[in-house]
Amino acid sequence: MRITRIWLFCMKALLQEKGEGEKMFVNASVAIQVLPDVEGEDIIRVVDEVISYIKSTKLPMFVGPFETTIEGDYDALMDVLKNCQLICIKAGAPSVMSYVKIAYNPKGVWSIEKKVKKHHG
Repeated sequence: MRITRIWLFCMKALLQEKGEGEKMFVNASVAIQVLPDVEGEDIIRVVDEVISYIKSTKLPMFVGPFETTIEGDYDALMDVLKNCQLICIKAGAPSVMSYVKIAYNPKGVWSIEKKVKKHHG
């Protein structure tokens, strides 16, 4: 009985709301830091374009000072990572270097909220 309750609690934590009440299964979390090859403060403009794109995906995300964390389906996140590179190039960077961390578990990963809520009130 106790294992069943723990399993149900974990599964509930893995289901995140997406858009208008639609549920999605979270089996991956990625953190990406893009470093477009541009001069000076132009880097902020390019990185802001990447962050705007990530926001447009409607995936749960958290923007930090060095990287942005996104969670969702593994395959969808791999597409997002690819597009982040392309956006940097379209924004004028001749090249881009990215640092990526990936947490993947087919049974689900902990949500961003579970990991940081206690630190952000």
